[in-house]
Amino acid sequence: MSAPARDEVDTTVWREVGAPLVAATATGPLTGHTVAVKDLFAVAGHARGAGVGDYLAERAPEPRHATVVAVLLAAGADVTGIATTDEFAYSITGGNGRTGMPVNPAVPQRVPGGSSSGPAVAVARGEASIGLGTDTAGSIRVPGAYQGLWGIRTTHGSLDTTGLLPLAPSFDTIGWLARDAATLAAVADAVYAARPAAADTGRLVVDPALCAAAPSSAEQCLWAARELGAVPVALGAELDRWFGAFRTVQAYEAWAAHGDWIVAHPGALEPEVADRFGWAATVTAEGAAAARNLLARASARITDVVGDGVLLLPTTAGPPPYRDADARTRDAARTATLRLTCLAAIAGLPAVTVPLPRRDGLPVGLCLLGAAHTDRALIGLAARCAPALTGSA
Repeated sequence: MSAPARDEVDTTVWREVGAPLVAATATGPLTGHTVAVKDLFAVAGHARGAGVGDYLAERAPEPRHATVVAVLLAAGADVTGIATTDEFAYSITGGNGRTGMPVNPAVPQRVPGGSSSGPAVAVARGEASIGLGTDTAGSIRVPGAYQGLWGIRTTHGSLDTTGLLPLAPSFDTIGWLARDAATLAAVADAVYAARPAAADTGRLVVDPALCAAAPSSAEQCLWAARELGAVPVALGAELDRWFGAFRTVQAYEAWAAHGDWIVAHPGALEPEVADRFGWAATVTAEGAAAARNLLARASARITDVVGDGVLLLPTTAGPPPYRDADARTRDAARTATLRLTCLAAIAGLPAVTVPLPRRDGLPVGLCLLGAAHTDRALIGLAARCAPALTGSA
């Protein structure tokens, strides 16, 4: 595991890098591990930039580490550097208007996925063993699936988000990426050390209709479900309505978090993200309230079907789009994937993405969606399932 030399730093991946940038504060279970920290978390002595150059230029250095960063340092991990993100983390493509788009090490001609793009690529290239990121609508799971990595979106509210710049607090969660299940589990043990491990998860279930919503991934998801003995269920998901409501609340909260700054800095964002915030500015409090009511019913349905078990579904709706795809193609891929990834966000549930064997040479991820606060048990289950699906853990 080696950090890039300062004169070889890929600025599409790293905003700042050191050897290390911040040394561990103690020895512990993560000694020997290195972390790429998404540019949303406070790292003492460094400003948070959120992937936006003008925003970074106005920020003062942070006086203290974000809570989760401090926990990882105390567990023995070194911080290699601060890694890039899509602007304000409001995208799952992996690009950035200021720094550019990192190259996906798994399929260089395809997008890397975001918004935790920098941490994911750093891990995939072996420049860090842990990619610390966030997942609001899929920003851990999507780059994980697109790059053949393991990743977890944690139970909403289960980890202290002090020192994390928000996008949509109703859905924002901390997550991380790794190249193997053992590292994913080691991080979970460190950040949840003060809590007893949850009991083992219950039965595996699969909804064929959800798999059908991802035509290019459906066959492998259903194959995995058969291999693992998953029981068919019917979630009855109204994917278009649920995603529409999710998108509305996310936008309303994103504008509340960043709208004043964006209005004061016209032209600071790349067009794709600027357009998204432009629509967010039109969402009314009444519209957001109506959307929250629908999401409450959707959350109850998802939680009821999952129960104490685990729902299997495709991590993404298809393979990563080509880097040079037009905006309409990228947006269609984004919408199709978010219809699936928003389910965990709506219900606030943990979700692990596991790399499956490639299909037509392209990475594919299987998502395991579990009950609230079963994060460690969910990783353990995923690790036990891996040999049946990939031949290795």
